[in-house]
Amino acid sequence: MKQYNSILKYIFIVMASLFITGCVHDDKYDEPNLENFQCADLVKTMTLTELRAKYTNTVYTFPDNSTDVVEGYVSSTDETGNIYKTIYIQDKAVDPTQGFVISVDMVSSYTQYPQGSKVYIKLAGLSLGTYGGVVQLGVKDPTSTTSVLRIPEKSVPSKIFRSCTVREKIVPKIMTSAQMVSANDQYIGCLIQMDNAEFDSRVLCANYAPNGVTVDRVIRDNSTATTRVVRNSGYASFANQILPSGNGKFVGIYSKFNTTYQMYINKVTDLEMNNFPRLDGIASNPCEFSANGLTAKTIAEIKQMYTGGNWNQITGDFYVKAQVVANDETGNLYKYLYIEDATGGLRVNINKVDLYLDNRFRLGKDVYIKLKNLYVRNVSGEIQLGALFNSDTQFGQIEEVNIYKYFFDTNSPSRAVVPTERTISQLTAADVGRWIKIKDLQFIDGDLGKTYTDGSATSNRTLEDCSGNKVTLRTSGLADFGTSATPMKPGTTEIEGGKGDVYAILSAFNGTYQLWITRLANVDLDNPRCDGTVYTPLPVIYGDAFAAGGFSSDWTTVNVAGPQVWTTSNQGNGSNYYAVMTGVLNNVNEDWLISKSVSLVGKTKAVVNFTTDVRYSGNAIQVYATENYTGTPSTTTWVQLPATLDTNTAAFGDWVSSGNVDLSAFLGKNVRIAFKYTSTATAAATWEIDDFKIKAQ
Repeated sequence: MKQYNSILKYIFIVMASLFITGCVHDDKYDEPNLENFQCADLVKTMTLTELRAKYTNTVYTFPDNSTDVVEGYVSSTDETGNIYKTIYIQDKAVDPTQGFVISVDMVSSYTQYPQGSKVYIKLAGLSLGTYGGVVQLGVKDPTSTTSVLRIPEKSVPSKIFRSCTVREKIVPKIMTSAQMVSANDQYIGCLIQMDNAEFDSRVLCANYAPNGVTVDRVIRDNSTATTRVVRNSGYASFANQILPSGNGKFVGIYSKFNTTYQMYINKVTDLEMNNFPRLDGIASNPCEFSANGLTAKTIAEIKQMYTGGNWNQITGDFYVKAQVVANDETGNLYKYLYIEDATGGLRVNINKVDLYLDNRFRLGKDVYIKLKNLYVRNVSGEIQLGALFNSDTQFGQIEEVNIYKYFFDTNSPSRAVVPTERTISQLTAADVGRWIKIKDLQFIDGDLGKTYTDGSATSNRTLEDCSGNKVTLRTSGLADFGTSATPMKPGTTEIEGGKGDVYAILSAFNGTYQLWITRLANVDLDNPRCDGTVYTPLPVIYGDAFAAGGFSSDWTTVNVAGPQVWTTSNQGNGSNYYAVMTGVLNNVNEDWLISKSVSLVGKTKAVVNFTTDVRYSGNAIQVYATENYTGTPSTTTWVQLPATLDTNTAAFGDWVSSGNVDLSAFLGKNVRIAFKYTSTATAAATWEIDDFKIKAQ
């Protein structure tokens, strides 16, 4: 019974907290109760300017017996959650001459140090360092000579004291965008006011920040063409509110990251940006949608507006209300999304990445679209909505700067996206653009064992039903179906071998229907195949991810020419090691990495699979197999294997799967796999190899 009551109590607390947080729609809070908080009035021995001068390119630590004290006025507040584990102070409440950053490992600091509080800081044992080029006060980091750690929460009360007698109103210092230069870095940490300010038209009608994502919103004033940045947290209480669309007064904390000047909002109630016309000529609030004078159209009617030729302009005062049924969250769709109403679905082309972060384009949201001056075109059999570019000579995407003119939030919550259920044989042109569900599909036998894409290329795989009807699944190799912490690239993800349901957008290309998924969960193939068999992926009979670093006795490295040799590294890859070979210009290299002998005796099918990453121009790595290694590469008979390799020489990190490279020629034999690296005096690429597997049954 005690456990049961605890569970009920827990549920009640969770529900209550959800109710409380769910009801917060602004940043108006009661003043914190300071009656029981420790306070003190100390005597300063040093100014903030003198404190700043203590830092000279390396960490400065005050002795533990130091009696130095600085004082300042709290210019920030973290009550809205936009400022995190930082207290900003300035030397005077009005017309300050120096601001400062204090890094603290505590949240809700406003309850003890609300904005306007006069504070005293005992400097004994504290350290000065930098983050992003800005000097801040913290505690010594034993691993760094330039940066500091946050002051531990338990230490804050013994280091930072709120005055018992003084609390002032912080009057923002007037600054223009033109004044945000290194000569005024002493004001970093101060509360400032920018007049005649307006957010860039590219972010008009967007929210302050997407849920859980910190973003930069561009802002400008009339002092210079140079723009500045307002940095907003997706965890702020005001994140989902719409940015003010007018011109006027912006108030925030002045900051900087390296060479980028940026500001942090304390509370959106500090902003008064409702004046029109704006500097860019926008005469009235562009974010308020009204259907007055407009005629509603359906998606089917929009498609009918294409009557032939290259494209057709929409000239009527029309609008459509539709639901976003697929967006670019996983990157499988790029710079476009799909909308749908009861009459059909439609691709909308927009020249902007990460559309899903905009509240208007979240999955399941209803959006209003003003259609006048947009264009429709039949693109290889699919009617699409977009705009013209390149001096109106090409059809394509609606420019980011014009998004606010056409797309409007309905301010309604997202709805579940309901698929239209079809079979392959039922598909028609009217279904193109719809989010559909097709039951009982499986990948054809020829695709079993493959990954979703061939490396980073956009690739086709074929799905079929139990009657033999087929449809193409098209996937971008640049998509990522995982998370930032655990990426899941389609080029390294093997397709499922069972039968089940597929949810996807239906598109068309020159008479061929194609499916586009938005996440791997859209392909749910867990049942036995049409013939009743259960597909089992080829088991790995030998594998090496080089996880421990260094080569085991399973590998032989042979240096034929040049001083460089195969080695392992984990640079840029955390604790995960990989094999790497890189030459040096003016050298000529030939180096081999050769696996141990693996038996394929008694096997009826075998493949080798691995991933590669390349950087810098140079010869492509070559992959070979042999059944009889002599101990010397030059006297061994090798068979070159047609593996898919990374081709992006401009960057590290885009690992590409080789695909399952067939080893049928070596069934019943012992096989070794070799990687041959070559470079010239004028071209030396870096090649990395990981996740090596030989699979067989």
